[in-house]
Amino acid sequence: MIGSLRGGVFQGLESSKSEANSKLEMMKTQKTKLPILGILALALFQSLEMSRAADEAMVPGPFQPSYDSLKAYKCPEWYQDAKFGMWAHWGPQGVPEESDWYARNMYVEGSPTYKSHLEHYGHPSKSGFKDIIQLWHAEKFDPDRLMALYKKAGAKYFVSMACHHDNFDLWNSKFHRWNAVNMGPHKDIVGLWQAAALKQGLRFGVSEHMAPSFKWFSVAHNADKDGPLAGVPYDGNDPASYDLYGPKPEKIWSAGAELWQESGMPDSWKLEWYRRCNDLLATYRPDYVYSDYGNVPFRREVGWKLLANYYNRSLADHGGRLEAVYTGKGETERVYVRDFESGAAGEVRAEPWQMDWCIANFFYDKRLTVRPASTVIRLLADVVSKNGNLLLSIPQKPDGTLDDQTEKFMAEMADWMAVNSEAIFGTRPFKINGEGPTQIKNFGQHELPYTPRDIRFTTQGGTLYAIVLGTPENEFTIASLAQNSPLVSGEITGVEMIGQLGALKWERTDAGLTIHLPGEAPNKIAVAFKIAGLTDLAFDGLIYPAMNGEFTLGVAAAERHGQQFVVANEKDQPHMAAWSKDDEWLSWRLKISRPGTYAIRIVSSAAGGESTFTIEADGASLIAKFPGTPTWDDFRTVELGKLTVKEAGATTIRFKPAVDKAWRPLNLVSIMLQREKK
Repeated sequence: MIGSLRGGVFQGLESSKSEANSKLEMMKTQKTKLPILGILALALFQSLEMSRAADEAMVPGPFQPSYDSLKAYKCPEWYQDAKFGMWAHWGPQGVPEESDWYARNMYVEGSPTYKSHLEHYGHPSKSGFKDIIQLWHAEKFDPDRLMALYKKAGAKYFVSMACHHDNFDLWNSKFHRWNAVNMGPHKDIVGLWQAAALKQGLRFGVSEHMAPSFKWFSVAHNADKDGPLAGVPYDGNDPASYDLYGPKPEKIWSAGAELWQESGMPDSWKLEWYRRCNDLLATYRPDYVYSDYGNVPFRREVGWKLLANYYNRSLADHGGRLEAVYTGKGETERVYVRDFESGAAGEVRAEPWQMDWCIANFFYDKRLTVRPASTVIRLLADVVSKNGNLLLSIPQKPDGTLDDQTEKFMAEMADWMAVNSEAIFGTRPFKINGEGPTQIKNFGQHELPYTPRDIRFTTQGGTLYAIVLGTPENEFTIASLAQNSPLVSGEITGVEMIGQLGALKWERTDAGLTIHLPGEAPNKIAVAFKIAGLTDLAFDGLIYPAMNGEFTLGVAAAERHGQQFVVANEKDQPHMAAWSKDDEWLSWRLKISRPGTYAIRIVSSAAGGESTFTIEADGASLIAKFPGTPTWDDFRTVELGKLTVKEAGATTIRFKPAVDKAWRPLNLVSIMLQREKK
């Protein structure tokens, strides 16, 4: 048996591709357990067969699989206009109706999901996730009806999940038998969503979450440590299901940072990720892709090739226009649109970005209350004011329908969009995102208690929109639009409230633009005002002072001169981490309207000891020191000294390490400049 199997493997490598694939499929689907050498032979076969993916021809075009080539990518206009997308984060993990990450947590002994699975489906040694898949039927799935709802509620693009961490493909995958056409609903979920989206005139996208699956599913190879079935292996140990759960790994990975790191993942898995994703993108030609990882998965082996092929296909499909949008979470060597999962940027970003979020859990959970439409609308205004898009997960029940809470949410979104959408879609950011007491301080915040004093700005052509995040008082003032504001030029010629005919009474003074309302606002969620006459509105990449004259230069807004350091987050403090090289530095572009002497202070930590550095402005510099701190998360505010800026206009501030032994790494959070009063 062993010799026969070994011979069959190597003969298969020399045979035609179809014959080789049929041999592989036979070996995968056989019901009996393979002997250990047979398993090794199967692994060898898969590895050799998958290696062909690395040698497949590139899609012709200007993009090549390298950072230097891919960094030429520019975000297309359609995405910058769209602002709002809806997402079907839907699959077999929704069957129990109670948990995200069900397919993993059901194998974590003692967890709430494990206990629930034990009660409703049996022990994971006998009834595992492979059996949950068979219970997903999607019997009431009506993509045309749902897509019409999503469009009415404001979605300009729609995203279908294609494969979650559970390693189950939702399309007719050529390279993976665990897919929704072969089993479960027996439907091409991705294809059905695509047809419905295109029928409604929406851009279509897919999300893939496959890369960490190899580690994520390692817990399926565990066994109970206690109880009557202690030591009995879970069903992930059955070789007949190794192509779902992965082969038995050398270790079981915890749910920490290791899950998202490439170390420990074999080349065969990286190539499988490439082959399946390349099949997905070549088959459906989506205009949008979200990859749930850090940077492009496995970029130096196969990831950059996947991305280059995706961009080149888009150019070929659209007559030389690049319409493709790829979103990911990484900051280093970024050649795509930056995504923040369940978190938003704290300021206007020069490049378009995305927040992805959900209205309850990402997968349907019958125990949860859906967030109100008011929460999402106010967040959307905040995100759009900072040059971002919001991708919103709308969880479906396992049968494919929406529950009553979600139906109500969709109707409320549609009502608001019917009146106020012009302040959102097709807009671009103003020079500042807004004003008011409620500001997102870092990319981990999202669900904030906005008030009617919180105002967010967007622009379109010569129009400035001011969106009040609540019900405005009958008389209120927008301080940023004061007569002496450095943010705008020209004179206001008119103010209107969207949704109400006729001009409003207003006056502009040194205190701001004061607007008088004749009666009740048209809604209590967010009221948009249209302001005409001002010029020089568009975001120009410069940082402007607050109304008190202070500049705050956060690390997220900095231009990074180097590839090593990254923006990280500790104790709600976004900071520049992994700053270990003294030839890497930061800069910011400021708009100085009033030259003079500025007091400088910074917020940072420095567990490596006292650090010396230089802060430079055009024509001026300050050598300063930051004292050592006990730990890296002990952030402190330190006064550094003064810097004189002699000329008005655009000024560059540079933060450079001292290139000698006096510099020690910093976890820099921000630099503040406060102009001294004469």
